[in-house]
Amino acid sequence: MGIGLDLGSTTTKGVLVDKSGKVIAAHLIPTGAIASKAAENVLEELTKLSQLDLGDVSTVSTGYGRTQVKFSHESITEITCHSVGVHSLNPRIKLLIDVGGQDSKVIRIGSKGRPTDFELNDKCSAGTGRFLEVMARVLEVSIDELGPLALKSKFPCQISSTCTVFAESEVIGRIGSGESPANIAAGIHQAMAAKISTLSRRVGVSSPIGVTGGVARNPAFRHYLSEALNCDLWMPEEPQLTGALGAAILAIARASDTE
Repeated sequence: MGIGLDLGSTTTKGVLVDKSGKVIAAHLIPTGAIASKAAENVLEELTKLSQLDLGDVSTVSTGYGRTQVKFSHESITEITCHSVGVHSLNPRIKLLIDVGGQDSKVIRIGSKGRPTDFELNDKCSAGTGRFLEVMARVLEVSIDELGPLALKSKFPCQISSTCTVFAESEVIGRIGSGESPANIAAGIHQAMAAKISTLSRRVGVSSPIGVTGGVARNPAFRHYLSEALNCDLWMPEEPQLTGALGAAILAIARASDTE
C-alpha cells in the first residue's frame, strides 16, 4: 500500500492506494493554520475509512506544506505528483492545467507520466481560486454560485486588468454602471481563462488537455478555458485528489525500491 498527502494552501488531501494503485480511501479537509495538524487529521481519517493499521505504510507528501509532515517517508514536488496522478487516470493527457486556491500550474506530461516542462503562476492571485473568491464577494454571491451565474450570460463584459486588486476596482465600476451580474461574472471567468491560456502557451498547447484542482470544478472556468485554448478539456472525477493520488503511487514505488 501507499499513502499520498497533498498539503495545499487551502485544502489538504489524502489518498490510500493498494499495491496496484487502486484507491482504498480518500479524504479532504481545509488545511487551516497548521499544515502538520491537517496531515495528521487526514491520516487519522484514512485509518478510519480503511479500517487498517497504516503505521508502517510508505507515505509521500507533496504540496506547499510537504516538508511539515513528520511521519512522511519522502516529500516530492507537486509538479511530479500531479503528473503521475493524472497519467495513472488518463495516460492520453499531454498537458495538465492545475488551478488551486493560491497558485496555478501548467505541466507538460511525458510518455511515462513524468513532467517534461512546466510553468507556474504563484506570484499573483489572478488566475487562481483566490481571484474568484474575491470577485464572488464583490458580486455578493457564493463561490459555488459564481460559475453557474457566469454561464447565464450572453454578452460577457470585458475585464481588462489581470491584477486582482485592479480587477476588483474594475468590477465595482461595472456594477456601478449597471452591468448585469451575469455579464460581469462571465467577464471575470474570461479574463482568468485568458491568463491561464497564456501560461499554457509558454509550455506549448498539446491536446488532450486535463484540468485539475478545486477551480476545475467550476463549469464556467472550464467553458471559457476551453474557448481560450480552442479544444476540449478532460477532468477527472475527483479533480482535487490527483496530487495526493500521484504521491500515493510514488509511495508504492518507494516501498518497492527499499524492499
